[in-house]
Amino acid sequence: MPGQKRYRAAAIGRTGKGNYGHGLHLAYRGMDRVDFVAVADPDEAGRRKAAEETGAARAYADYREMLGAETPDIVSVCPRWVDCHEEMVLACVAAGCHVYCEKPLAASLDSADRMVAAAEVAGVKIAVAHQGVYLPQVHEIKRMLDAGRIGPVQAIYACGKQDRRGGGEDMAVLGTHLFNMMRFFVGDVAWMSAHVTADGREIGPEDMREASEPIGWIAGDCVNSYFAFQNGASGFFVSRANQPGNGQSYGMDIVGRDGRIAMRGGAAGSVAVYPHGLWAPGDASQGWTPVEMAVLPLGEGNRLAVLDLIRAAEEDREPVSGARAARAALEMILGAYASQLTGARVSFPMVDRTHPLERLRNEGVK
Repeated sequence: MPGQKRYRAAAIGRTGKGNYGHGLHLAYRGMDRVDFVAVADPDEAGRRKAAEETGAARAYADYREMLGAETPDIVSVCPRWVDCHEEMVLACVAAGCHVYCEKPLAASLDSADRMVAAAEVAGVKIAVAHQGVYLPQVHEIKRMLDAGRIGPVQAIYACGKQDRRGGGEDMAVLGTHLFNMMRFFVGDVAWMSAHVTADGREIGPEDMREASEPIGWIAGDCVNSYFAFQNGASGFFVSRANQPGNGQSYGMDIVGRDGRIAMRGGAAGSVAVYPHGLWAPGDASQGWTPVEMAVLPLGEGNRLAVLDLIRAAEEDREPVSGARAARAALEMILGAYASQLTGARVSFPMVDRTHPLERLRNEGVK
């Protein structure tokens, strides 16, 4: 980390209600120019454990008290449950803190809008824990695409883990990473359409439910989405519940004019290239080539995300996976429900910023 400024960092957790996410409070270990000073958690045992894990000198039951007493520069908003994200993020922004927030950023677009707007007014940065896009292997794929390794990108086929959470929950919990990565590779979505079903029928109000953890309303055990990107590329996402493969379907195929790149097991999984314009599986001379590259585990993405957040603050730019990018990934999730309920294309940005399934419940849309 170049530069001279030292940063004071802290973390907000909520044991039993989203906990500390995927270790967002541990991202600062051994980081130059960062002093981790405090944690906040209303649960006494969880607060004590987090303080021990991070080496924080002080721990608070009330995160607002922590923000006032410690005046941190950076705060990790860690809980996986999204019901508290807006409140916590806005409190950090009001205190002048940069924020590293667990994904998904919010349950609805209007909530995400408020966080984005507040950060812009306050002049602070919000990064979101889409760790995959920070890993060197993903940046290597981006360099390959930019260098024309497979020619112009024509389509991206993304697939969820398709385990017991397949469908709406898979789309919200893991699809958010894939959508964020699709945008990292090919840019913004112009419009989308989708088909969402439950037990083979169109979803209705009776299919609305909470996920395993509160991340906003979900529905359906099968989702098929189509995205028209502004650069002309097409995007596809599929997730069906209880499919074979033990989650190994998770990943994407990036198809170009002159070849394709396959990534399986998520950002920390395997990558291979098919360097031919026509996929001919019966031709033994045209095989897939594993790509040798530096590979870091997904958890390392938290450290890289915080480092990028600091650089983004110092350079006055958006983080690699900032709040705007996280909001755009959320729009790709909620757009699936909006398309299903209207039976039509959904143009981005969506005009109605409330959760489409809330409208299903309130208005009885079929």
